[in-house]
Amino acid sequence: MIIAHLDRENFEAHEINEQNTDLLLEAVWIDLLSPSLEEENQVEKLLNIDIPTRAEMVEIELSNRLYKEGSAVFMTASIITHSDTLEPLLDPVSFVLTDNQLFTVRYVSPKTFSIFSEQLHKTQHARRTAPALLVELLNANINRLADILEIIGRHLDEYSKQIFAPLNKKDIKPNYLSFMQQIGFNGDLNTKARESLLTFHRLIPFLQQTAGMRMDEESTQDLITLHKDINALSDHANFMANKITFLLDATLGMINIEQNGFGVTNLVTPK
Repeated sequence: MIIAHLDRENFEAHEINEQNTDLLLEAVWIDLLSPSLEEENQVEKLLNIDIPTRAEMVEIELSNRLYKEGSAVFMTASIITHSDTLEPLLDPVSFVLTDNQLFTVRYVSPKTFSIFSEQLHKTQHARRTAPALLVELLNANINRLADILEIIGRHLDEYSKQIFAPLNKKDIKPNYLSFMQQIGFNGDLNTKARESLLTFHRLIPFLQQTAGMRMDEESTQDLITLHKDINALSDHANFMANKITFLLDATLGMINIEQNGFGVTNLVTPK
C-alpha cells in the first residue's frame, strides 16, 4: 500500500493506485506500508529514488542503516509495535529524506503512524516541509517510547509492593511464579525499548550531520531537544533494567524460602 500525503489547504491522504500515480509527484510525505515489488518499482521509476528493500532494512550493520545517496538521506530505526499485547515486536522502519519529500517504508503498523497521520490531517497549520514532518514523526515515536517506559515503571512499582508486602494469616499467598512471568514480560519490553532508543540515538546525529542545512531553526532546535530526551530515556530504561533484575532475584528468593518450609508469614514484618 502507498499513501501519499499532500499539503494543499490542509494535508490530504490518498491511497495510490494505477489511476492516480501522478499524486506522488506533489506529495510531501509518501508512506509505503508493506509495499509489493510492483509498488516499489512504481515509486522508484516515477520519483527516481531507490526504496530500501525488506532485506536491507533488517541489516544490523550501521553503514547499511544510515547512509546517503546523492541528496537523499536514508535512515532505519527499530520501532516497537503491539506493546500492549503479550507479543510485542521490534521491527525496522526506514525514513528517507530528499530535498522535497519524506518517504517512510514499513512492514508493521505502529500506533505512532496512525496517530500522527490523524493529527496531521485534522490540525490547521501553515505549509510543512519534508524535514519538518520528519522531525515531528521522529518526536512522535520517541514520545511513544516514553509512554511505554512509563507503563513499565508503573507495573514494576505494583509488583514490588505485592512481592514485599507483609502477609497476615488471612491474606492470600502471592503467586510468585506469576510475578516472575509478568516481570519477565516487562523486562523483555524494556529491552526492546532500549534497543529502539539506541537506533534513534544513532539516527539523530546522522540526520543533523547530513541534512542539517535543510532544517529550519525550529526543527534544528527540536532535534537537539530530541537527542537529549533520548539520552534521558535511555538512562531511565537502564535503571529499570536493574530494577527488573532485582525484582526477579527477590521473587526467586521468596520461592526458595517457601520451598524450604519457611513461609513468608514467618518473616519479620518491617516496622
